[in-house]
Amino acid sequence: MPLPEKALIDRIRKGISSSRLHYLVRGIGDDCAVLRIPRNHDTLLTTDFTLEEVHFRRAWHAPEIVGRRCLTRGLSDIAAMGGNPLAIFLSLAIPKRLPQSWVDRFMKGFLDLAREFRVPLAGGDTAQSPAGVLADVIVLGSVPRGRAILRSTARAGDGIYVTGELGGAAAALEVLRKSPRKVAARDYPRHFHPVPRIAIGRFLREKKLASSMIDLSDGLSTDLAHICDESRVGARIDENLIPRATVGRPVCQVSPEAALHGGEDYELLFTAEKSKRVPRRILGVRITPIGEITRGRAMTIVKDGVRSKLEPQGWEHFKSDL
Repeated sequence: MPLPEKALIDRIRKGISSSRLHYLVRGIGDDCAVLRIPRNHDTLLTTDFTLEEVHFRRAWHAPEIVGRRCLTRGLSDIAAMGGNPLAIFLSLAIPKRLPQSWVDRFMKGFLDLAREFRVPLAGGDTAQSPAGVLADVIVLGSVPRGRAILRSTARAGDGIYVTGELGGAAAALEVLRKSPRKVAARDYPRHFHPVPRIAIGRFLREKKLASSMIDLSDGLSTDLAHICDESRVGARIDENLIPRATVGRPVCQVSPEAALHGGEDYELLFTAEKSKRVPRRILGVRITPIGEITRGRAMTIVKDGVRSKLEPQGWEHFKSDL
């Protein structure tokens, strides 16, 4: 059973580093956190739910992994805007019968990632859940005024690029559904140990390389559609160019479907003008050109010279299965 609310908050607070960054004036302990946004910066704000039985299962995921993954979701949104994270807020609803040890381990994974990116937990809330764990994470960030990288600024002729490799998280879920005991976290790092691409997003913004950007949380086909919808353009990609993750033991390459439609890799999908020289690697991470933004509104995919219509088939809440 979890500790009483006040004791639980005190326990969480003690796990937070006492060192403060210059923009955090006051964190946990008052009705509101007090932050000082950097001068001449725009504020970024994102929020993400993590729900038991939707985003994780206790039988499949260690508490530390759940904590890390739910914070990754918010940090990845900041990365997609080319921003810097300033503070995080966690609202955690937990069942009465959940062991306190599970909460402690969840917070360890959450705070380990926060320390990795030097972003403080500045507040939040706790509550008793009637069934299942619910974590709502808010991340506050900033970006130099007028420099946020948007989804709505891709133009016809821009190249389409992705960071890293795709499909690793979806491949892990496929195996977990069939044989959860056969899945080792080290063999599926993008699912169990995702890395938000904060530094790469910032690099693309500072070097003025990306004309638009989004993080790959819902799947390449769906997230590319978001850019096309917001920018009122189309896209053409080459399936053979999509970098597919190698996973499992023995090691094998994921299916083209997993790379194209699988979500939760938290890589970056961005576009760049043809005149820009996009490096093949940024900060040690592979950058792959996979296609081009086109006029009109259709998305197409080319495989072995044959072109067909590309439909978004990634994750979407409330989507009918019919």
